[in-house]
Amino acid sequence: MDRISIAALFSGLLGIGTLGSLAFVASASGPPFSPSKGEGDWRLLEPATYENITVFPVVSAAGADTSAFLTLDEGLASGDVLVTEQSSDAMVRSRGNQPMMLPDYNRGSASVNQLVLINRSKRPLLLLAGEMVSGGKQDRIIGKDRIVPAGAPPLPLDVFCVEHGRWSAGSQFVAAKTIVHPSVREQAAVDQDQNSVWNAVRRGTTSARAAEAAPSATLSPQVLNETIATSAPTQSYAKIYESGRVGGSVEEFAAEVQRRFARATAGLKGERVVGVVVAYGGEVAWSDIFASSSLFDHYWSKLLRSYSVEALARPRLRETVSSEEAGQFLRGLTGRETQETDPGVYRWREVTDGRLAQIELDALGPKPVVLHRLFLRRTS
Repeated sequence: MDRISIAALFSGLLGIGTLGSLAFVASASGPPFSPSKGEGDWRLLEPATYENITVFPVVSAAGADTSAFLTLDEGLASGDVLVTEQSSDAMVRSRGNQPMMLPDYNRGSASVNQLVLINRSKRPLLLLAGEMVSGGKQDRIIGKDRIVPAGAPPLPLDVFCVEHGRWSAGSQFVAAKTIVHPSVREQAAVDQDQNSVWNAVRRGTTSARAAEAAPSATLSPQVLNETIATSAPTQSYAKIYESGRVGGSVEEFAAEVQRRFARATAGLKGERVVGVVVAYGGEVAWSDIFASSSLFDHYWSKLLRSYSVEALARPRLRETVSSEEAGQFLRGLTGRETQETDPGVYRWREVTDGRLAQIELDALGPKPVVLHRLFLRRTS
């Protein structure tokens, strides 16, 4: 089956239909903001800027039907998705109350970096790197974007721990309704290193530029360490970043960014928001783009909070970036490429070029579509 690229999905930017040639044309920076629309349906809107963060909405007049896909939050809330430690009891029940045997994934000893997931629904399950599940012996985050087909047998799920100081029986895994902030997510999705994940949780940001001015950040290492000492002794990501001292700042910051984002995206006619490009200070750092506005809407509140945590962990540098700089994050990378494929289900593709990394998740059925595209500037 031929691979359907982002360019093909969104009618082809500049008329180009190959992944490596994905392009975007933006106007020169400076007021008024008026990026050229180009030949395709994908364009940047005027950004929402607050303190040290700039969020460019990405809009499209086209979009795929993604209603067939189940998200992790939905699946765990309904009971259609079950996540367990590897050492859980061998027998579980299907949605039809039929007995289901768990495979012997080193049963008898749980694993920090692997859980067992069962999709008992009738829909394929979409997982994004950085999504958190809370409970078990430790809170974990999903290690990589992937799709779990409906009715699939129990499968080993690669994860990373975001609760360093606990390894004991806990409650059943539930959706934490959290996506960790970019510095942590990068270590999982790109570097795939557990120690780096733990360090990013505790330090707040892995940006070298931010580290030079860390004391000027609202969520400085000192603040985070004090929070761990008083409110999160197990170094739980959720307890650190949702504590009274930290969480209030994050929620207030995110609410203001949302107000400005809502103004920037108001009054759209024939277009919908499908993603964002995010800059911190004068550096374009991150983008998340989805196949449909409905998928973006589902993840937006979690993503906004994660972007806000990152902003607060970085120095308050009120520099801005141009639409041309942001537009670079809508171009396809050429460089070292890695692919993983589950035939007929999904294809995961990563391209790296220096500090830049692009990760795409293709659904291969029921219709080929690029469900999620992550583009980032590495901090480490």
